[in-house]
Amino acid sequence: MFLTKHCQSILNGLPANRILAVDVLRGITIAAMILVNNPGSWQHVYAPLLHAEWHGWTPTDLIFPFFVFIVGVATQMSVNQQRRLGKSDNSILLKALIRAIKLIGLGLFLALFYYNFSDPGYDWFSQRLENIRLPGVLQRIGIVYFITVLIVLKCQMLSRVFWCMGLLLGYWALFLILPYADSAGNTYAGLMEHGNNISAWFDNLILGKNHVYYPDAQPFPFDPEGLLSTLPAIATCLSGVLAGHWLNSEKSMHLKALGLLTFGALATVVGLIWDANFPINKALWSSSYVMLSSGMACISLSVCLYLIDIFRIRNWAAPFVVFGANSIAFYMFAAIVARILIMVSVGEQSAKGWLFESLYSPLFGNLNGSLAFAVSFLILSYAVMLLMYRKGWFWKV
Repeated sequence: MFLTKHCQSILNGLPANRILAVDVLRGITIAAMILVNNPGSWQHVYAPLLHAEWHGWTPTDLIFPFFVFIVGVATQMSVNQQRRLGKSDNSILLKALIRAIKLIGLGLFLALFYYNFSDPGYDWFSQRLENIRLPGVLQRIGIVYFITVLIVLKCQMLSRVFWCMGLLLGYWALFLILPYADSAGNTYAGLMEHGNNISAWFDNLILGKNHVYYPDAQPFPFDPEGLLSTLPAIATCLSGVLAGHWLNSEKSMHLKALGLLTFGALATVVGLIWDANFPINKALWSSSYVMLSSGMACISLSVCLYLIDIFRIRNWAAPFVVFGANSIAFYMFAAIVARILIMVSVGEQSAKGWLFESLYSPLFGNLNGSLAFAVSFLILSYAVMLLMYRKGWFWKV
């Protein structure tokens, strides 16, 4: 009874004409991101909660592109709303630029937010600042968001479709035909190996090995949120723009949900077929990966529309409304707390390690204990996000 009242109190405060499915899918996505990012121990994680080692995919590999897709949906709706309010395209673009800069800044802050207090010789300036990882999740979202807003403002719907297709096909062509060479003069083309592909070569050329996630990859250190792979990520966001345009149409809600379901199924099939020539790979953000993840995002959005906005089965969705309302604040809070739990020591262990080994592992076992820690972390985060929601504190980056 308490849970029912709690959920209804959240839902009753929402605008009657709002498409709730978009907010809920955003909340599901960011909640899933925090869940998989915070196991009790990385040595004990169920396989579906890990990324694929290289080619292939797991449910975890769908989380980030789902969020980028939702950014695209929200961008389309936001631009339409701002234009209805009489805002000029230049003012919309300036606002998007400021938001992108903030997102990039937050990402760089997280890259720097660490100190090894247990090591007396730890040099934060040389080990963290001078060797900062430049790309990252928030950095990619910021760049992709701004370029997507620019395309939405400058291009009509058909041109946006061509942009999306051109980015995917052009990225595929780069992998197939563009030659590149290592420092020893060996020339390559058409490879899609870990540390040996055109995207890794470009990251190494521009960023260098000291500023990427995989500094020891051979022959080219690279980053899974690197430079060249940001191009197909823009296509992911544009797929969300197309979905948002469809949701903003005058069609009935049933037809909107059916259209998303149909397109999602077709895109998923295309992605699975394309996998044979351009393997599904999150780190490369391959074109097949874009088709698969965008297709499945459309299907998921369609399911949410049917359940929430058509059949009115809504109470289950309330917590995800809370998560989605402050998604960036949620991400920042979780990332900062997770780092603090690693930085703070209990005896000779980190606080996180101590909690897992002294509480969660003895109670639940290694695998279930690691998952229980992640669920506990999510519940703690929900309590904080719910407080912000109740107070009306919405952090609009």
